[in-house]
Amino acid sequence: MTTTRSMYTRANYDVYQTTMWQMLSDDQCEEIFFTALELLERTGAEVFHKEALDLFDKHGCWVEGNRVRIPSAISQWAVRTAPSRITLCNRNGKRALLLETNNVYFGPGHNNSLIIDPLTGEVRKPLKTDVAATARVCDGLKNIDFAMSNGVPTDINPEVADVHAFEALVTNTTKPILQGAASVEQFEAIVEIAAAVAGGLVELQKNPFVVLYVETNESLVHSEDAMKKVIFAAKNKIPFIYGTNLIAGNTAPATPAGAIVVALANALVGITLAQFVQKGAPVLAGGLFTIEDTENEITPLGAPEISLMCAGMANALHYLGIPSLSFGGSSDSKMSDAQMGLETAFSILHAGMSGANLVHGCGQMEHGLTGSLEQLVMGDEVMGMTRRMMRGIEVNEERLARGVVDVVSPGGHYLGEEHTLKYFRKEFWWPTVINRLRIDDWTANGAKTLGQRVKEKTQNIIKTHQPEQLTEEKMAKVNEIIKKLEAEAN
Repeated sequence: MTTTRSMYTRANYDVYQTTMWQMLSDDQCEEIFFTALELLERTGAEVFHKEALDLFDKHGCWVEGNRVRIPSAISQWAVRTAPSRITLCNRNGKRALLLETNNVYFGPGHNNSLIIDPLTGEVRKPLKTDVAATARVCDGLKNIDFAMSNGVPTDINPEVADVHAFEALVTNTTKPILQGAASVEQFEAIVEIAAAVAGGLVELQKNPFVVLYVETNESLVHSEDAMKKVIFAAKNKIPFIYGTNLIAGNTAPATPAGAIVVALANALVGITLAQFVQKGAPVLAGGLFTIEDTENEITPLGAPEISLMCAGMANALHYLGIPSLSFGGSSDSKMSDAQMGLETAFSILHAGMSGANLVHGCGQMEHGLTGSLEQLVMGDEVMGMTRRMMRGIEVNEERLARGVVDVVSPGGHYLGEEHTLKYFRKEFWWPTVINRLRIDDWTANGAKTLGQRVKEKTQNIIKTHQPEQLTEEKMAKVNEIIKKLEAEAN
């Protein structure tokens, strides 16, 4: 039964559409932004690429050797010129991810040195078949929105390994792909493959399903390789991420605010260069923060400070209208255990609540050295729970259920009501690996732990899930591009 009261419109009626961590206020974001502007104008950044230096000089920046100082007005112009929204499509050209405002999308981590074999449990170096398995698992999980390579294939020539990784991804999932590469030459081949799949470069530009991932790992230092990649992506109008990986207390100030300032200044260099090359070049910013664990001599990925700084960076980028990349879903555990669950859940929840547009990192263990598809599957469950909390509580006349309560009367039940049938699937979250059975039923079903259920689901996806295949014509073009690149590499 529907409610008995008619719908009406209220003026000045506040609604929290989603729940969010607002780590930084707008005033704090403004202060961080202005500090980053001051750093770039006064201190500047080191840029190690001639074409980039020439572009900075041509557009009014102060260039002395490799030191580039950017007037604040130019950085502010670049922020205004860069698009505040980027739409990613799936492989078939259908709009999939709207990177705008506080829309949040989740995906795996990348570039692990080792992987845990999901079928045997062996810890070993990643192969191309592992990238294909990752793509199939991403394709088969409801809450994973994009795919990444869980490691660079070690059974492939390093000069073409990232291209092979992309081929394994694009042929095993229709979801958008975030792809890094060791060289701009591999980026060129990756874009050529993506264009062949999309039906041409213009079609890829109109309906992009790949985002190029460019990283810088130092404070206010931008390598020749990173600058070449930024220029390539901007010239070709392909969305790219300019991500910064910083260690608070080592490559960045120990304070979260100071680390965010440096990360934002780094991002502004990439954003500004891209807009010099192509006004409106689609660029995301963000990346990964961590801390220096001097006692264990590691840089952990499960530390709470990571979520804190990533949330602050997401807030600052949202304030500027720049689509953001963040980090969540990783753990420093070495196996599927309570620590893995705890760290994975907290970081996914915090990343989702921060409103970051793309959240990568799930499926990474042992401070980012080891990839685990089981952790990715468990993370998918946490993402579903997080999304339900992010939806919050919708309040309208029908959901207030005045008439339903009146009809059922005190002491009655709502099981047979039309209102219940309409909303219990929409309003409730339903688990896929978390167990809610009574103990007798759980025992009768094998008394399986969460880890065992996750393992079974992971293996089932790998063995049975069949992603949509590319056409023979497109597959032939992809293979031709790879053969050509391999010939040039040899």
